[in-house]
Amino acid sequence: MIVSHAFADRRVAVFGLARTGLSAIASLRAGGADVIAWDDNSTARDLGGQAGAQILPWREWGWSGIAALVLSPGVPLTHPRPHEVVSHAGRAGVKMIGDVELFAREIRPDPAAPGRAPVIAVTGTNGKYTTTALIGHILAACGFDAQIGGNIGRAVLDLNPPMISGREGGRTIYVIEMSSFQIDLAPGLHPDVAVLSNLSPDHIDRHGSMENYAAIKARLLQGVPPQGQSVVGVDDAHSAAICTALAARDARQDEKSHATPVSIGKVLGRGVFAVDGVLYDAQNGAAAKVMTLENVANLPGAHNWQNAALAYAATRPFVKEPRAIAAAIASFPGLAHRMEAVGAIGKTRFINDSKATNADAAAKALAVYPDIFWIAGGKPKEGGIESLAAFFPRVRKAYLIGEAAHAFARTLDGKAPYEMSQTLEVATAHASADALASTALAPVVLLSPACASYDQFKDFEQRGDTFRTLVGRLPHSAPFNSSRAASR
Repeated sequence: MIVSHAFADRRVAVFGLARTGLSAIASLRAGGADVIAWDDNSTARDLGGQAGAQILPWREWGWSGIAALVLSPGVPLTHPRPHEVVSHAGRAGVKMIGDVELFAREIRPDPAAPGRAPVIAVTGTNGKYTTTALIGHILAACGFDAQIGGNIGRAVLDLNPPMISGREGGRTIYVIEMSSFQIDLAPGLHPDVAVLSNLSPDHIDRHGSMENYAAIKARLLQGVPPQGQSVVGVDDAHSAAICTALAARDARQDEKSHATPVSIGKVLGRGVFAVDGVLYDAQNGAAAKVMTLENVANLPGAHNWQNAALAYAATRPFVKEPRAIAAAIASFPGLAHRMEAVGAIGKTRFINDSKATNADAAAKALAVYPDIFWIAGGKPKEGGIESLAAFFPRVRKAYLIGEAAHAFARTLDGKAPYEMSQTLEVATAHASADALASTALAPVVLLSPACASYDQFKDFEQRGDTFRTLVGRLPHSAPFNSSRAASR
């Protein structure tokens, strides 16, 4: 645990007692703060009390004595309307922060000075999950003590403190995935390297407009100190504009640009890019070939090539030998719930892409496989699956589940066969039977919902775990051998 000393001997309020809230309580209490807390859920309140907070309804807090309010990232700040506790804190003049801000104040108390350990922060609409994990994998493979958390895995304050000099192991580097909600609550985070994967409409209900959403993402990169580096995927208009603005800012300040552009499919005069599945580094002159990405079994598809290019650029300031990074990328084991091969029956593969919670993320998987028995649906997001029409010819049949089933059926009508499966269990059984009976050369049963999971599952992890279990129960199911498939 990273102990927060920023509010020693002062009172701090915590609102929202899920993973990050409970972590903040433990860290603040260990650092000598007096913590009061509240959550509307009684079980969460019990856990908050066990963590050491005084549990008290927020309307009964003595606001004049509160030094800061630590909010859960899920609490609305502005749209569709501020939560009541946010409005009350604003009127009382209490600063609102998140757990990442507590982390930043402890690890990087002075953004102009070298920190005790470097911080790499990753954000974007899609790809940040894989990119964060891949960066951590590269650093660990190259001998660093890579501490990975934030919006994925462990809360940032639950990560280990920086490695003490003289102990076994390498230098600690923190690799943090950041959502737009977390960026909003961490104004003091000044990462050594900031990564923006891409931008497409998402969480607009929380930010009011695409422009507001992009501006919040840009804020993370704008906070990088002069000696740091920003890595930006420039294949969409919003991200390209952010990269251009960063370069223009550096030019006005008579500085060398600290923004490294990354592209897939486009040759760059300066930056990192992949063309025809080959990764090139052109950060310091002529483009040099780094590796062939097409041969990396657990990073299939152009979207994963982008993840690899971003991770390569983010780790180059710390790993001087490109061949070491290339070897680490090649050994990446893949991630649960992101195009994860969870089983095979004969020539039929079963792919768990439960992390695809919007249409843009689902498009990445639909683009990879030619014969798809597609399980889709859940709690719908704005825009539905209309943007996926170009991939419908790849869909042998769709199996629709959850709240979005009827809306998805209207979109698919006349364009791809479908059935109203309603539940994941029924969809998995029917998709398996149809795939096994098909004449397709390489049929794939793909769970890529293009939806949130909250209508039928606690989260996308539970949805993906359920799919994995259902596949394992199918007759003749066996684990999928990715190395064998890659050699075909």
